[in-house]
Amino acid sequence: MVYKNWSSEWLNCYVKPQVKERTYAKYCHLMNRHILPELGDYHLDELSTRVLQQFVNKLRDDGFASATIHGMISLLKLSLIKAVELEIVDKEYTTYLSRPKIQTKRVECFSIQEQRKIENYASILERPKYFGILLSLYTGMRLGELLALEWSDIDIRKNIIKVTKSCHDSWKNHGYVKVIDTPKTSNSVRIIPMPKALIPYFKIMRRQAVTKFVIPGRTPYGAEVRTYQRFFESMLREIGVAHKGFHSLRHTFATRALECGMDVKTLSEILGHASPMITLNRYAHSMFDHKSSMMNRLGRLLVRTQDNFN
Repeated sequence: MVYKNWSSEWLNCYVKPQVKERTYAKYCHLMNRHILPELGDYHLDELSTRVLQQFVNKLRDDGFASATIHGMISLLKLSLIKAVELEIVDKEYTTYLSRPKIQTKRVECFSIQEQRKIENYASILERPKYFGILLSLYTGMRLGELLALEWSDIDIRKNIIKVTKSCHDSWKNHGYVKVIDTPKTSNSVRIIPMPKALIPYFKIMRRQAVTKFVIPGRTPYGAEVRTYQRFFESMLREIGVAHKGFHSLRHTFATRALECGMDVKTLSEILGHASPMITLNRYAHSMFDHKSSMMNRLGRLLVRTQDNFN
């Protein structure tokens, strides 16, 4: 059996029933756009370490990011492991591949001055679309979670926000449509304590609400992901803040939380991470800045002690 025939069977019979629609679409895109043009005509038993390594090397030479290459290797591995399990081939060879080292990116967040600019602009206008930006800055919600948020998820009496859904844009019928789905992981289903400073804004926005979604859009289904991303980029240009993706609001929330002394376990739960270790690894630079500040504060005691000796 040639690999392109097996990959089609694997995706439709073994992957599609088990994963989210968005994940399935991503797998199909990687397979059809990048993997099959190079490996599709090989018979399964021809996919040796040497053949697969040549494919990986070509991806690297073509300038693909290390994380993208690792993703394609993982996709290959999953498909070939299933072929071994079904005894279509005797062995898979991805284990022995030489992979490019993944460079950990430093997360981008807004400076305190930039954050103040964003907050001042968004709060003065008192419009639902701008309120979403404040909400992300002070809850750390992902964009998909924010745009899936309904008024029934907000309990102003208890000061809590229930994150139970997420959304993404999906290409259907020659256009993007908003798809409501379960959150990114099981840990992403969570309850976020609402900062009291947001309550007055919630009350204003609730009176203005025209749909069940907290952040409205052009349709009754609320704002779409791509539309809201473009809106945010346009707002940054208007107020003279350097471009950063919407996800930087989440990073900014996490950074400010650490700077305020929030413990990592609490922050991890609010962000919906699977474990505090993920939070530690992702925001180590923020914690280092906080640690330096604490050490300098401690150092002032030494200065005062020296003054007592003089």
